[in-house]
Order: sequence, then C-alpha cells, then structure tokens
Amino acid sequence: MPHDWPRTLWIVRHGQSAGNVARDAAEAAGLAMIDIAERDIDVPLSPLGREQAAALGHWFGGLPPSRRPEVILTSPYVRARETTRLLMQAGGLDTGQVRLRVDERLREKEFGILDRLTVLGIRERYPELAAQRGHVGKFYFRPPGGESWCDVILRLRSVLEMLTREHAGQRVLVVAHQVIVNCVRYLVDCLEEHEILALDRKGDVPNCGVTSWEHDPAHGLVPDLVNFVAPLREAGAPVTLEPDALAAPKP
Repeated sequence: MPHDWPRTLWIVRHGQSAGNVARDAAEAAGLAMIDIAERDIDVPLSPLGREQAAALGHWFGGLPPSRRPEVILTSPYVRARETTRLLMQAGGLDTGQVRLRVDERLREKEFGILDRLTVLGIRERYPELAAQRGHVGKFYFRPPGGESWCDVILRLRSVLEMLTREHAGQRVLVVAHQVIVNCVRYLVDCLEEHEILALDRKGDVPNCGVTSWEHDPAHGLVPDLVNFVAPLREAGAPVTLEPDALAAPKP
C-alpha cells in the first residue's frame, strides 16, 4: 500500500441499530425472517445506538483541537449517517471545520437473496447455499445478488487510494459497518484471509468501537486502537457487540 497516508485514520462501526435488535429477537424466537420493514439502507439507530453515538462524539470533542478529525467519511446508510450526525453534534465538530463526505463505497456488505433471513431461514429456504457457504468460507462466498468479503475489499481499495491522494497528512474518521471495519483492517495491516477470519471469529466489532492507525513516515500506518470502547464505558453507555442485522453468524 502507498505511504502518503492520513496522519491519523479512525474507523468506527455505527451505533446499535434497530436491525441489530430485530435480528436478536428473530434468532431468539427461532424465526426464519427478521421482522423489519425498512430497506437495509434505511434501518435507523436504536435508542441505545443514539446514546452510543453521542458518547463517542463527546470523546472526540474532548481531544485537543490538533488531534480531532479534519475529514469524516460516512457510509450512506441511515444508521451510519445518524451515528455521524450525533457524533459531530455531541463533539462540537462543526461542518465549517470538518469536511464531511458521504461515500457509497463504505456501504454495508450486500446480502442479496439472503437479505432479512436468520441463519435458520437460510438453512430452511436455501440449504444448498448454506452448504456452499460452509465449503467456500465467508471470505469468498457470494450469495446470489449479494457480495463476498472479497467483493467488499475490492471497492475499499479505491477508498484507501483516495485517502492517500486527497487526504494525506490529515486526520480522517470513517463511520461505517462491521464488515467494512474488518476489511479495512485486512487492507491496511496487509493481512491474509486466514488472519482476518481469525480476528472475526473472536467476536463482533462493538457498536461505536474505534479502530485507528497513526502515520509513521518509515512504516506507513501503524496500529493504535483496536475496537476501543472506553468512551462508551466512561459515558455510561452500554457496550454492544451485535452481529450484523442481516448476516449469518460466524462459522
């Protein structure tokens, strides 16, 4: 990867969403379908997710001015945009001082025909796809009409190239989704398939958890924080490690 990196790069998963809550309820009840009417792009934050976003915003706002974000990139999905808005509001990050960019390449992984199905629903309705996913593995498995992790990585490569071209030397915050967080780690830390899947198996990315890198001229981006949730705990906001609302659980 190139070395003209941002000075600081943070990536944050959105706050807990209504989809996370609906998925938990469907799984607990043994249902095949997640009971949520919105398109995935339109799923909002839950009340707890809004609280988490504000708590994280207070943390960013408490940093010295020379350490706060100068650029914020957000997924266009409602839950990410709400997280960004609340974070900026709570942190006093004025749009006159912070450049805000909405980038469709940061959208959630697309689930195709498996959209809104629980793992039970996938097994019942598409047993051949469940078997194929088990054989191929989540990194390369692409559901009909959807994406694999590898597909997501391909679109994220151009995001990182843009960061080196347009935001070198700046402090950049990215607000996106669990798979995006993991795939950015894969790219920035130069991981391999087995390494990123091993990290994924350890647990879900916390809602409003922060992962970050600092630029070192000799080594490029150097890891700093990983799934950092202290701002939530300090503000008394519960930490949630929710599976993606529409994703099958880990193998």
